Amino acid sequence: MTTRIRTTHVGSLPRTQALTDAKDSYLAGSLGRASLDEVVATETAGVVKRQIDLGLDVVNDGEYGHIAVGGDYTAWMLYAYRRVSGVTPQDPAHPDYVPATIRPSRSRTTSIHLAEWTQHRDWLAFDEAYGDPGSGTLFGGAEDVSAAFFKGEGGPLLPAVTSAVTYTGADDVARDLAATRAALEANGLTPGSAFISALSPGSAGRLDDGFYEYDDDQVNAFADALHHEYKAITDAGFTLQLDAPDLADTWDLFNPQPSLADYRAFTQVRIDAINRALEGIDPAQVRLHVCWGSWHGPHSTDIPFRDIVDLALQVNANGLSFEAANVRHEHEWKIWKDIVDNGQLPEERYLVPGCVSHVTNVLEHPELVADRITRFAEVVGPERVVASTDCGLGGRVHGQIAWAKLASLTEGARIASERF
Repeated sequence: MTTRIRTTHVGSLPRTQALTDAKDSYLAGSLGRASLDEVVATETAGVVKRQIDLGLDVVNDGEYGHIAVGGDYTAWMLYAYRRVSGVTPQDPAHPDYVPATIRPSRSRTTSIHLAEWTQHRDWLAFDEAYGDPGSGTLFGGAEDVSAAFFKGEGGPLLPAVTSAVTYTGADDVARDLAATRAALEANGLTPGSAFISALSPGSAGRLDDGFYEYDDDQVNAFADALHHEYKAITDAGFTLQLDAPDLADTWDLFNPQPSLADYRAFTQVRIDAINRALEGIDPAQVRLHVCWGSWHGPHSTDIPFRDIVDLALQVNANGLSFEAANVRHEHEWKIWKDIVDNGQLPEERYLVPGCVSHVTNVLEHPELVADRITRFAEVVGPERVVASTDCGLGGRVHGQIAWAKLASLTEGARIASERF
């Protein structure tokens, strides 16, 4: 009897032109909220059906309801600041602008201090490549690093905390859930076959701060606020995907490189905040996504997954999504042998490894995808593997390539399933 290996993806999918136009018009003030919501519902129905037609098992709304100045790439994070109070946009070009700094930790003493957000150690090590528009680095590579991350034609992208953070996004998340539920029902499915992405407290709490004195306080404030979104998603029957790239990619922002012990202490605050935000939510309805940042570059200074995987496994989430097709991290599938042998992977936990990459235009062959899936299935069992993408595809590769990668993923999973 064949064990069918399921498939999914990380969240962001290529936006349609109708959705992009509607969001731009809404942000410019020329389109009303009701009209925007109609477009979101219509385009969500289309993207859900397209995933189902491709054979994906666990689908989502493509993050079509996540609205942020700056386009597809920034929406994974910046949408959340439109759903809370206490956050004000700041312009990095303004003479009074001060780059983000980490406040002292109330609960843990460390010697690390966050450098400017433009100073990734990888960007410094390969400054010539990142500064060359034709090198293919960053987001397809055409702009200065700081301009690409911080600013867009629509205005400033980097917010700051200026007062107490509270959740104000109930209407937004309700719209997203209703649109996704309707799209599923039109295809004979229920919310149990879909996930909705939401930002982790640590990813949200990386802002300039004129209000909270301690690092823990800002991160926990976001935990308490975002809990409302998490609870709405799971109460509606969907799986919650927590996007927490901060657990891994923040390592590259510290300059000079901190000690591993200090970084783990810093990260433990974020782990504790996630569990605080998940209080009262069934871990069976939660999966955690960890990645090393979606920019197209060498990633030469990434932290090894082995150094933080035990922290990720502390999160009260049965699913763990991570990069496994990225050539900087593909070899790390081997760590799961030790984790399983040491009894550190509880029976209820399952893995969501990336088997196609978001940082290359090369289309993975289904046989390669099958090989990647097989590695994990042989270690933890095929029933505990849900084959996925490394990260969101929307804004990272051309839409035509993104959908081809998902087709290769489902075909690879079919081939791998036949091996069991």
